[in-house]
Amino acid sequence: MSIKRIEKFRREIGLFLAPILSILIYIAPLDLPRDAHIVFSIMVFCIIFWLTEVVPLSITALLGVSIAVVFGVVGVKDAFLSLGHPVILLFIGSFLIAQAMTKHGLDRRFALNLLSKDFFLKSPIRLIAGFSIISFLLSMWVSNTATTAMLLPLILGIIHMFKNKGIGETGKFATFVLLSVAYAASIGGATTLIGTPTNLIGAGFLKDEGYDVDFLSWFLLAAPITFFSYLFMLLYIKFHIRNFNIDYKKIKSLIKEEKKKLPRISIAERNTIFVFFLAAFLWTLPGLANLLGNKELYKFLKTHIPEAIVALIAGILLFLLPSKKGEGTLTAKDLKELDWDTILLFGGGIALGKLIIKTGLAEYIGKHVAGIISPEFIVLFIFILVISMVFLTEISSNTATVLTFAPILIGILKQLNVEIFYPVFGIIIAASFAFMLPIATPPNAIIYGSRYVPISRMVKVGFFMNIIGSIIITIFVLIYMK
Repeated sequence: MSIKRIEKFRREIGLFLAPILSILIYIAPLDLPRDAHIVFSIMVFCIIFWLTEVVPLSITALLGVSIAVVFGVVGVKDAFLSLGHPVILLFIGSFLIAQAMTKHGLDRRFALNLLSKDFFLKSPIRLIAGFSIISFLLSMWVSNTATTAMLLPLILGIIHMFKNKGIGETGKFATFVLLSVAYAASIGGATTLIGTPTNLIGAGFLKDEGYDVDFLSWFLLAAPITFFSYLFMLLYIKFHIRNFNIDYKKIKSLIKEEKKKLPRISIAERNTIFVFFLAAFLWTLPGLANLLGNKELYKFLKTHIPEAIVALIAGILLFLLPSKKGEGTLTAKDLKELDWDTILLFGGGIALGKLIIKTGLAEYIGKHVAGIISPEFIVLFIFILVISMVFLTEISSNTATVLTFAPILIGILKQLNVEIFYPVFGIIIAASFAFMLPIATPPNAIIYGSRYVPISRMVKVGFFMNIIGSIIITIFVLIYMK
């Protein structure tokens, strides 16, 4: 069955199941206040719509909040305050920086310059490491979708060269190099606060609970998890391609030919580099002040140049700095091409999450779940949370999953009297670790579309990565909690 047929079948199920289950929840005799009962019904409706993607994810989020207004759970003014959340500004600014990098070919220039180094061309695993390191590093700043799409033509060029030369087991090498790029993009995106929307969404929920995690702090916590996950992926792939040989001179020639096609570095690229490093410096500055123990400077920087304002100023600069013929580095056309679906999803989803907490629904669910969990099994509970998030995002949007379950998890942890920061941080990272199915993430779908990755191989390798990733995340969460 093709992906399109699966998606159509999934939508039809959602359209039928969502209203039935939400009505059953609404009429069920639950010991809940009226508003919490209504929000529970809305939440179930939205979860099914998100899982089955009946309509765009953002539309489901806005629909859920709109229904809450219709039923009098919240006023229209309060309902959509989240559309003005500071993280929305951070989304917009970081998306604009990524748009400039992709538009002017800065990401491709970086990739070809790194791949042209002799170190990456002398063995199959080094070549795979070259492509996957680029994917890992770029996806910290650019969307994992754009990163994978940008690298795909370069990889296919090398694969076609191998096929033309009749090198043995080219198909196996093709499968693993493509999987490495897709997986590295997903893992790398979890490393920085702006690397993936789920990080920003999770940080928003944590901020509402009094945990104001800065850019550098997130990186220092996430980097060990993503580095070890990436390392295990590379070791696993090395084992599977250990008997494959490559022609060093031919690959070097191909990379050189691609590099020659690059134009001279443009003014627009220079502008983008300047804005990127300016934003990165200002994002890390408060964290550095905090690490050095200067609390006053940290508070001043967090108050006057928070991450959201830095991102917004950086984005505005890209429209002001000229590139050619009086045009800015970015134009109005680029603004239209932003991922507004994700931005609106965050606004509507965080509003729904706040209703889950505010009406007491999170506390209600938390009490019932906490009642069956013994404190001595908290380690197992955290592992179950992490691995459940990983496998759930195989069949649903990781963004929607975090939006729905983060508030509920916060309610459960509060009832268990467990420090909420690190477990919540763990499931946010886990939301990026879905590796088994083409529908799990855009990078998976892109490489599956190349027809070099059999679904059976993706499931097998992805299952291993899901388990290893869950174990690594759990270990680090427990270390941080200690």
